[in-house]
Amino acid sequence: MSSPPNDPAGPIADSEHNVPRLPTGIPGVDALAFGGLPKGRATLICGTSASGKTVFSVQFLACGIAEHKEPGVFVAFEETPQDIRENMAGFDWPIPEWEEQGVWRFVDAGLRPDEEEHLVAGDFNLEGLRTRIKHAVESTGAKRVALDSLAAIFTRFPDAGVVRRELARMTAGLKELGVTAVLTTELLNSEEDTTRFEVEEYVADAVVMLRNHPSVARRRRTLEVLKLRGGRHKTGEHAFSITGEGIHAIPVGSLALTQPSTDRRVSSGSKQLDEMCSGGFFQDSVTIVSGATGTGKTLTAMQFLKGAAESGERALFLGFEESRPQLVRNAKSWGIDLEKMEDDGLLQIHCQLPESVSLEIHQITIKQMLDEFRPQRLVVDSITAMKRVADEGYYRDFVLGLTSSIKQRQVAGLYTSTTDELSGVSTVTEQNISTLTDAIILLRYVEEPDGVARGITVLKMRGSGHEKSVRRFEISSRGMQIMEPFDHLSGILGGRRAQA
Repeated sequence: MSSPPNDPAGPIADSEHNVPRLPTGIPGVDALAFGGLPKGRATLICGTSASGKTVFSVQFLACGIAEHKEPGVFVAFEETPQDIRENMAGFDWPIPEWEEQGVWRFVDAGLRPDEEEHLVAGDFNLEGLRTRIKHAVESTGAKRVALDSLAAIFTRFPDAGVVRRELARMTAGLKELGVTAVLTTELLNSEEDTTRFEVEEYVADAVVMLRNHPSVARRRRTLEVLKLRGGRHKTGEHAFSITGEGIHAIPVGSLALTQPSTDRRVSSGSKQLDEMCSGGFFQDSVTIVSGATGTGKTLTAMQFLKGAAESGERALFLGFEESRPQLVRNAKSWGIDLEKMEDDGLLQIHCQLPESVSLEIHQITIKQMLDEFRPQRLVVDSITAMKRVADEGYYRDFVLGLTSSIKQRQVAGLYTSTTDELSGVSTVTEQNISTLTDAIILLRYVEEPDGVARGITVLKMRGSGHEKSVRRFEISSRGMQIMEPFDHLSGILGGRRAQA
């Protein structure tokens, strides 16, 4: 449930806040709140339907029990305790076992039909409920309390003043108990910051917004820390996903340029390409291989894998356009045996369509594979396939988060990028990700009087000199054969070929 060591999305220390923080244990959330939620105070979790409010509140308690041995109390307004047990059974939280151990306690606060007349009359209050919560906290030694959802009971109050009064009494009572509480409520819609009663946020010390936005191919969940009294917090919306382990936020704004660096180089798998790059790629670099379909991008990636195997290094290949059998067959035609690399424990191949899951799930899964397999090299073929399921900003955040993750682990990365034009000016620099990577290799078709040739050039390489000519190359059963430069032509990259 916690973020992996050295994960850039993990907790960030904040020495400037005055209110002590309690780590939620929810991956990525503590980074946005600079250490956690205000300790001993109430935080309001606002969200639209299906945004993850109940999951957040349950995970908050679960992390307290599993990671900090802090008992918790869950106050259920909308669903019965049995509903919560059944709905959360798909997550890695053994709630029934915790109940038996006395570290998890439910308080059923659902309204009975005979209470309706008191609500209409306006003389209803939550004194009895506060007493029950106090008893549950004291009997379990709870340090965390979750109330889900306030909307289920406050929809029946006719007066906003009554709502604010009872909320203030509830949060004051929780503060006296010394517990850290999360209270869920509903947003009117995903584009607004207004809660249903427009008063809930004023009685809480922190407000977290959960939204479920429509996107290009699927809805996108985001999390925003809107208010946090007594300290700093990250602003803006940040993507999150819900997996079998619960909520996992991806706070791109919390990524820091603190990655280690090295002068060590790794081979591209091609002697000629290594020479063009003045000795190969840096171990901690990310390289983009950009070109139109059929120019040799996947072959360049396969040679990169071969270079890893020849050096005894582990490599992870993520394919988003071709199946594993296709990749194995094509690699054999170039003299590269991927199956042997797998048998030797030097290669893992994972192929999946971008549309199968959200970008957040892809990113979380990739991080897990990096932590479990611990490769020295990573290939993503093709990174631009992800644009089919995301808008431009969403896609850039994905590339930024992935790049930061592999740099933090000093993994040599190679992304292939497909351009729309068979030749000409459409390049990776127009896709707004070139600044996120360290090296760019361009593959191009070159029209000549007697046919179409292929050309390769190193457009950019941070921290190193590199050859600047455009070289001819051919693809054969021995892979990529890089030959002499196109000395007699100019304007190749811009699609305006002319005699030099």
